[in-house]
Amino acid sequence: MLPDIELTPPERRVWDAFPEGRRVDLRSGEAAADDPGRAGEWGPDRTVRAAVLVALLLGGNSEASGVVASLRLVGARITGRLDLDGADIGHVLSLEHCWLEEAVSLYGASTRTVRIMDSRVPGVEAGQARIQGRLDLKRSVMEGERLSLVNAHVAGELNLNGARIFASGEWAVFAGGLVLEGGLFCKNLTTRGGVRLLGAQLPGGLFMQGARLSSADGVALAADNVTTTRLDLSGGFDAEGTVRLRGARISDNLTFEGATLKGARDGEGPAVVCLHMQATDFDFTVAETPNGAVDLRGAQVSFLNEGEHSWPGVVELDGFVYGSIQMVAAGRRREAVGRREGVVRRVGWIRRSPDYSPQPYEQLASCYRKVGHDDDARRVLLAKQRHRRRTQGPAGRAWGHVLDATVGYGYRPWLAGVWLLALILLGTLVFTAHDPTPVKEGEGAPFQPFVYTLDLLIPIGGLGQRTNWYWADGGSQWLAYALVAAGWILTTAVLAGVTRTLNRS
Repeated sequence: MLPDIELTPPERRVWDAFPEGRRVDLRSGEAAADDPGRAGEWGPDRTVRAAVLVALLLGGNSEASGVVASLRLVGARITGRLDLDGADIGHVLSLEHCWLEEAVSLYGASTRTVRIMDSRVPGVEAGQARIQGRLDLKRSVMEGERLSLVNAHVAGELNLNGARIFASGEWAVFAGGLVLEGGLFCKNLTTRGGVRLLGAQLPGGLFMQGARLSSADGVALAADNVTTTRLDLSGGFDAEGTVRLRGARISDNLTFEGATLKGARDGEGPAVVCLHMQATDFDFTVAETPNGAVDLRGAQVSFLNEGEHSWPGVVELDGFVYGSIQMVAAGRRREAVGRREGVVRRVGWIRRSPDYSPQPYEQLASCYRKVGHDDDARRVLLAKQRHRRRTQGPAGRAWGHVLDATVGYGYRPWLAGVWLLALILLGTLVFTAHDPTPVKEGEGAPFQPFVYTLDLLIPIGGLGQRTNWYWADGGSQWLAYALVAAGWILTTAVLAGVTRTLNRS
């Protein structure tokens, strides 16, 4: 059935080719002249009205038998709006190297494969659409309006490789609730405006190698609660604005290898937010240090791969759980936990959190224990106590310094032995050089400087020396008092350290 308009020669070609699914190519053959960016120079011989295409897709000329009707058009200037809202379309729509005057609207439509490739179009509205095939927009340019796929369902893949989307609003791709049965390919995608994929289901993975996202409002990629097998933000991925993956569920690999994360333009917003994200392998070997905080609170990964540029000045780690850490340098991976030089680096990593939290220290210590490095685990837990001490009041800090110096908060009990030996040596030397006065002349054991010093340092019981002798000169007597006090302090510190160790166990 012909539309209520007279067909031009190029429209007649498209009309006649549709029933047999033949491809109509209106290009001149000269690359420069066929560039859709110069479509303003294309004349009537390359112009097709959108109303004609709508009429075809709605069954205007599908009487041929034995072949599959489809609309395949190349190198056309399409005027008017390609409005297919709510339509039930049983044919493939393929537009290549075309220029579309107005946005394409497929809102609520049910259709087969849609291809708009190497073309220029203001935007595509496909919210609530059901596409039984692929949606292919690779290398196309959208300028002015966004690509909208809110709650759309695509049975195949969505291809945005090499596309450029320059939206006037905050979002270039608006696809919350998108359901794909294939993958989402955004390699070398360029946007002005963020990519919004809240709650999207992407079982075939999300691939954004080399993509360049720039967002005026500070969110370059919003993939909160995304469910996918793989999320690839590598190969020169560049984000000006926050990459937000809150609650994302990634069953395999999340990689930022070679990515550049610039954060918000004002420098105040975070570069990456992975709050409560889950992934098996997390590769954060970025090309340069992120310009903004990295938030990993509550995230869970099995393997963490990091590089020398991975961590900015602020890293939120409270609740972050990982199975192992690997350091990537010069293209080689090596186990980070288990190397002595890595303890200071790891503790420094945790100290980048703005607030004190014990969990990051406990998590790191557990990793050291799993690989059999209990000494390193104790070093981490000692660093935890020192960090905690900074948050306490004056009395708590003072007592903390005593515990640290005497027994290393229970993680270095040998320090108490060092102090004890030093005090015994000091007392023995001083008391040997002076003569004490007996409490009762002729009674008690003979004076023994070593035993006397040891008796002063033992707070409970006695060895029969300190009760039988006293000092006439003030200096030796004050030393005796100091040794008694030191004995009590050492004993209390040891008991506190042992109690802390037992409670940790």
